[in-house]
Amino acid sequence: MTQELLNLKYPEAIVFDCYETLFENSTEDWIITFGDIIKDLHLDIPKENLWEKWKFHEVNFRKNRTNIKNFENSPKFINYRQAWTDCFKKVFNELNINSDHSRAGFLASMHMKNRPIFPETLTAIPKLYGKVKLGIFSNADEEGLQPLIENSGLKFDKIISSEKAKVYKPSSKAFLHIYKKLNVKPENVWYVGDHLYDDMLGAHSVGSTAVWINRKKSKIKITDEKPDIIIEKLTEICKILKKLKN
Repeated sequence: MTQELLNLKYPEAIVFDCYETLFENSTEDWIITFGDIIKDLHLDIPKENLWEKWKFHEVNFRKNRTNIKNFENSPKFINYRQAWTDCFKKVFNELNINSDHSRAGFLASMHMKNRPIFPETLTAIPKLYGKVKLGIFSNADEEGLQPLIENSGLKFDKIISSEKAKVYKPSSKAFLHIYKKLNVKPENVWYVGDHLYDDMLGAHSVGSTAVWINRKKSKIKITDEKPDIIIEKLTEICKILKKLKN
């Protein structure tokens, strides 16, 4: 066993992020979605252009939705469909487009239940189920997250969306919410996600082991939250647990 594994203990539960951890949610997927929105609303604008302008506002929403210095002072919670609808409203106003921004927000939200699954997810999760408690906490709306998991056929002990919990990661409240539902202490949980800020920072804020799924082999910056475990495939978790058992 490596020195890194010697510092780990077998978890009582493993909780996963969803999008870009278990399921794909790439820019390419989103541009396809925007093509569908343009077609539905009969808009005359390249899908890449609409995506870029919308994404500018969407990123601002993500940056400002949580007060990292004081979670209690975070803005009032709004779900993704409302936030995305507001982003479309801003873009349509900027471009003088007379169209239904509510319809656009609805279509964007509905596409979240049809994201492609990473093939390794179908291998790893069934192997883990029953060995430890399994959960999902995702910054997502119920109308996208729940059908996505249900249609995959995968089993989890608890599936919680930010919409249901009324809080976004990396707030410690998000992590404590699902840990309470799973009846586990934070220090006995591994949280697996693709995002150093939302997932790793949030997991560490409550004392959980932070597992970074780094499929793109990205570099960690000095200012980034440092994960406890770095993997490139979900199946590596199964191998680590096997080593910890021996």
